[in-house]
Amino acid sequence: MASESPIILLGERAHVRPTRPQNKSATAWIGRISLITITLFMFAFLYVPIFVLIFFSFNKSRTGSQWTGFTLEWYQSMFANEKLLAAAGYSLFLGISATLISVVIATAMALVMERYQFRGKGLWDGLLYMPIIIPEIVAAVSLLLFFATVRAERGFLTLLVAHVSFTMPFVYLNVRARLADFDRSIEEAAKDLGANEVTTFRRITLPLLMPGIMSGGLLGFTLSMDDFIISNFVKGVGGATLPVYVWPQLRRAVSPEINAVSTLLLVFSICIVVLSLVLQRRQNN
Repeated sequence: MASESPIILLGERAHVRPTRPQNKSATAWIGRISLITITLFMFAFLYVPIFVLIFFSFNKSRTGSQWTGFTLEWYQSMFANEKLLAAAGYSLFLGISATLISVVIATAMALVMERYQFRGKGLWDGLLYMPIIIPEIVAAVSLLLFFATVRAERGFLTLLVAHVSFTMPFVYLNVRARLADFDRSIEEAAKDLGANEVTTFRRITLPLLMPGIMSGGLLGFTLSMDDFIISNFVKGVGGATLPVYVWPQLRRAVSPEINAVSTLLLVFSICIVVLSLVLQRRQNN
């Protein structure tokens, strides 16, 4: 019958009506299930070890191989460890210092690179992004050789210079992204109303750049607190950051106290990153 045939005659030409595949919905369901399965597997692969770490930080057993009961003993022991608290305070002071210096340098460099034209600007811009993609072990060895060449005594200052070197590009990246959407007409309006360069920067430019500065600074601070490789290479005698202090403890055995330290460091890092993402979202809006 004509209604059942895919061939329709129009004058002297015959047109074939394409038939729809009957299994289109089944294929879509298979693809959706496969995508969900792969996603769940990847999330499990990434986060199950972290959940195991947090779980065993509350384990009453010292060996950590079997669950014997809930306890907060290891967190109490952690806060009673003076060396661990000293390393945490050292890391905190180092991270804050490096972040403040990185923010000042990166903000100034981002303003120069965005608003001025000069020969070799593209090359300099690429060099500022280079520390982000350089392997950390390469950066650690190069910094160690540099300090040895200039005969700098390794200690807090060498750690500070090293941390500024790898946190500054992240602040620069965020500030530069903020400047890309910056409306210069607001600054021009302020100058038309009688504001000088300093007042315009303090009352107009800096507040508008602050979300990018804060998000980059928080990201850099998190990287400084978590860094191990570079810190281990350039640290001096008697000055160990928290990750450097934890590493020798892990070489002997994974104690529940180390699990507690790692859990608190993880929570701290997550809070900083979430705050950075919130500031970035506010920046985009």
